[in-house]
Amino acid sequence: MRGLRAQAVAARIGEIAPRTARFADRWPTDQDVEILPPIRHALAEIGVSYLFSEDAPALLPYASQLFLAREVLVRPSRWVWPRWIPTPARRFRTRQQVAFTDALRPIVRRRRSSGRLGDDMLGQMLRPSPHYGLLPEEAILDTLPGITVATFETPSRAAGWILLHLARHPRAAGRVAAEAASLPADPAATTSTHLGSLQYTQALVSEVLRLYPPSWLLTRRAPRQTQLADYTIDAESTVLVCPYTAHRDAREYSEPDQFQPERWLDDSGSPAKPGAFLSFGTGPHGCEGAALAMAMLTLLTAQTARRYQLSEPPGPEPCYQVTTLEGLATVGLRLRATLRD
Repeated sequence: MRGLRAQAVAARIGEIAPRTARFADRWPTDQDVEILPPIRHALAEIGVSYLFSEDAPALLPYASQLFLAREVLVRPSRWVWPRWIPTPARRFRTRQQVAFTDALRPIVRRRRSSGRLGDDMLGQMLRPSPHYGLLPEEAILDTLPGITVATFETPSRAAGWILLHLARHPRAAGRVAAEAASLPADPAATTSTHLGSLQYTQALVSEVLRLYPPSWLLTRRAPRQTQLADYTIDAESTVLVCPYTAHRDAREYSEPDQFQPERWLDDSGSPAKPGAFLSFGTGPHGCEGAALAMAMLTLLTAQTARRYQLSEPPGPEPCYQVTTLEGLATVGLRLRATLRD
């Protein structure tokens, strides 16, 4: 989609950066904080604003409820019901989907009738494209709920692992903080050039995504019979791909279980090989929001490390939990922020 391409994201870095700075400014210092809820709220604000600009405040509550409905739907259950049975979780999800669509519909109609389509993601979808022409209203309403939740659902899980690594690797966090010192004092003045200068921060983000891909299991369907190495995959077969194990393959990554952001700064390193890094998928079915996610995560990491030294409170370590569509999350993650000297 045009609005999610790297060039489009780069043009709006000045809108993304202030909200990542606001997340860092709001973090209460010298107390243990369960960090995933405020991360999710901050990234939801960024994602919904990126998609809908001035209409974001009206849609943010519906997006949050739609996320909750998706979480409820995938909670473990003693029973596996056929998809056609309207369980309470499925009915709740349907209600939230309808509520989001009902809130979005008048916005779409107002923009089209006024001719002020906007320069955000919704505005891009309202403009005719050379390939598809003018998208019908229902196509837009069917597409945007999933895209909206995706802008903050998976990045929130990733951000939890990233901040945990800042706490566990203070030397790496210090290097991120030093790099972030070059960012403008006014976050709104941040440009794609500033983002591009955060090379070590981007390397750290990529390394955490390699070790703990927020989507640890991908599914693909083979449209025709395919030969893969020594295996024959029949047409219409479902193929499972596990980035978590693929990213720990010693044939692709040296010392694969070690946290080494520097590996991403070496042009000769294996992460540059096609198909070796799968946190955003790969090929024609790769994540269209990869550029937005990387911008959000890089700036959030830089702004947080610039202000704080993070630490883990005493107690049990955060545990793994598979959530929403095979997501890998840090459950019960609590961190303490101390102002950096």
